[in-house]
Amino acid sequence: MNLSPTVAVIGGGPAGLMAAEVLSASGAQVHVYDAMPSVGRKFLLAGRGGLNLTHSEPFDAFMSRFGERRAQLEPMLAQFGPQQVREWAAGLGIETFVGTSGRVFPTDMKAAPLLRAWLHRLRAAGVQFHMRHRWVGDEALDPASLRFVTPSGEVTASADAVVLALGGASWARLGSDGAWAPWLHAKGVDVAPLQPANCGFDGAGWSEHFSSRFAGQPFKSVAISFTDSHGRHFARKGEFVATATGIEGSLIYAASALLRDEIAEKGSATLLLDLLPDRSAEQVLAAVKHPRGARSLSSHLKSRLGLEGIKAGVLYEALSREAMHDPQQLASTIKAVPLKLGAARPIDEAISTAGGVRFDALDAQLMAKALPGVFVAGEMLDWEAPTGGYLLTASMASGAAAARGAIQRLSL
Repeated sequence: MNLSPTVAVIGGGPAGLMAAEVLSASGAQVHVYDAMPSVGRKFLLAGRGGLNLTHSEPFDAFMSRFGERRAQLEPMLAQFGPQQVREWAAGLGIETFVGTSGRVFPTDMKAAPLLRAWLHRLRAAGVQFHMRHRWVGDEALDPASLRFVTPSGEVTASADAVVLALGGASWARLGSDGAWAPWLHAKGVDVAPLQPANCGFDGAGWSEHFSSRFAGQPFKSVAISFTDSHGRHFARKGEFVATATGIEGSLIYAASALLRDEIAEKGSATLLLDLLPDRSAEQVLAAVKHPRGARSLSSHLKSRLGLEGIKAGVLYEALSREAMHDPQQLASTIKAVPLKLGAARPIDEAISTAGGVRFDALDAQLMAKALPGVFVAGEMLDWEAPTGGYLLTASMASGAAAARGAIQRLSL
């Protein structure tokens, strides 16, 4: 007779799979339930352009990326952080390398081989997977009475503990739809409203001419800066993309939390775009003032400063024809094009989600205080981080932490 306790892990993303791994290693019987036909769908999507597993920067710098949630996440990441992620991948036969940006990738850049190796190891450890099982959490949140809707009808399951790892509310078609939020709230678990994170924005005010010509094109080798109404400041070099209605891309995602919160509070947020961050204001002014003879202004800007295409186009968006011919005004705008943003893109388009189960609603082991035996992990928790490996590493670390909490409760 097998007396090992049973743990249900609901959600088959990185947080849920890591919880399953830690639990199975402790001797628990682990059942993973997921509404989708296969696990790790968002994980695979994230790896489409090269799977960014984690980041190689020093631990203190790594932790600084989590902002106001650093204190809550640091104990988890101290146990399973960037170095542990690389060691874990190596244990699956996946070697990694550090890119020029400091980001860490598998040597083949692909997510699928890693996921296959991970699932093979989990199945070999006895983890059982139940696909197309959509948890019905609006009535019963008791580990001993779990209900799932499947293609064959409703089924029930019983467990000694539950780890919820259902993700946030971005990319609902891949399984993360945020449907769990009102269910947990109704059971007395405090949930911060879900919001888009690492997202694009609308409201840059592009003209039809600019949108039709430049939507989808990147601003390369630029910098942005933004200071919110509370004095919090962001400034960084990088690149981003113009959309038909606004802006998106890695540099914008890095500033998205500040921009989103400012828009929510003030109705808009205006960032400054430096088109030539490697040239000083004095150098730009001197180049603009340089005699151009019979050349057109466009030819002059291209020749003296390399400004053409979308960079030249955004200047004509920001300045009147008269202002374009004012050297002082033109030079200052090249170094600080104002882009006024009015709204974040919809949450389902965002890379990740802010908000979720507040840490005050959980004990130190990530168990919901209002729901004994129910642990929470991953993007369901109220935290956010920029892209660059931080999201994936923290999701996995929280999955491991929730599993350790369940292990402690079950005295394994």
